[in-house]
Amino acid sequence: MPAKVQNKVSIYEGCNYLRYRLLLSTLSGKPVRIINIRTKDDDPGLKEYEISFIRLLDKLTNGTRVELNETGTSLYYNPGLLNGGELEHDCSVQRAIGYYLEAVIILGPFCKKPIDIKLRGVTSNTLDPSVDRIKAACIPLLKRFIVDTDIELTIKKRGMAPLGGGEIHFKCPLCRNLKSVQLQNSGMVKRIRGVSCSVRVSPAIANRMVESAKGVLLKFLPDIYIHTDHCRGAASGKSPGFAISLTAETTNGIFLSGEACSPLMITGSLPCVPEDLGKEAAMMLLDEIYRNGCVDSPFQSMAAMFMVLGKKDVSKIVTGPLTQSMIQFLRDLRDFLGTVFKIEPIKEEDEIKEQVTLTCIGIGYTNLSKRTL
Repeated sequence: MPAKVQNKVSIYEGCNYLRYRLLLSTLSGKPVRIINIRTKDDDPGLKEYEISFIRLLDKLTNGTRVELNETGTSLYYNPGLLNGGELEHDCSVQRAIGYYLEAVIILGPFCKKPIDIKLRGVTSNTLDPSVDRIKAACIPLLKRFIVDTDIELTIKKRGMAPLGGGEIHFKCPLCRNLKSVQLQNSGMVKRIRGVSCSVRVSPAIANRMVESAKGVLLKFLPDIYIHTDHCRGAASGKSPGFAISLTAETTNGIFLSGEACSPLMITGSLPCVPEDLGKEAAMMLLDEIYRNGCVDSPFQSMAAMFMVLGKKDVSKIVTGPLTQSMIQFLRDLRDFLGTVFKIEPIKEEDEIKEQVTLTCIGIGYTNLSKRTL
């Protein structure tokens, strides 16, 4: 349902898709009001991780106005100007750093000063893309859209749920305009790389995950290398856990990922077998390759955002089946930026494939803070 508009303020209901609505509001400069946030829950209103996200947006911008009612069930957000610069932020441990980092990656190229940010919290969980997946599959996607490819993402410490303790360092240069992009053929998978990490558990666990993942993937291609990362001391965060992230690179330079992370290790929880986790990550990767898009599924919305903000030229990307969040994001894009995508299923010899071609014309969004020579 499209947003209601009152006094030039878009009004949405519910807590779903809050993050991307606030990002679209920040980039378009249009204020937004979100009402009825979890009104029927036992614990109504915004959660801790959403408030932490709003605080991060406040740090990234200058002059943002946020109004919350007493119960936290109604939010008014009037965006300021994107500022950037050197920042630090402690993310909520309810969500992974990836939840916050995606927002920084989207806003980074349009800030007044180059982004240089430290984020602290949980580096891998079962809900959000891990920082390893973002580094392997999302950063190459960003590099396709911006001219200056001097982007750095460094993992200083790893931290697992529930207590976190991880830290990452992200640097992004300014960009005056985004390029238009044509990605229509994903190509064949030529190599698989990955990271298997373990913190505050036996180092052998990382090797066990590698062996089981390789057991699945070596049936398809020989060029597989999975690096093990066992963190010790201060770099290992505050909670025990282990995770594995696998990335396939294709002949056309497309990166597709699959990952698995150990669930919360609390008293009375069922033990998690590393072999099962390695196999699960390999299956997730094969599933992503089967979808055969040119963009990793969790980053479909990000690709659509960059396509719309690009030059006034045609951008075309083939993706796998659209995720639920992507479908809603396309509706929100129409509300905030007035851009509609042409969505065509791919046909091959009278057979309709699951992939879709997304086509749009960019709005020519320009970062006026970036000086031209």
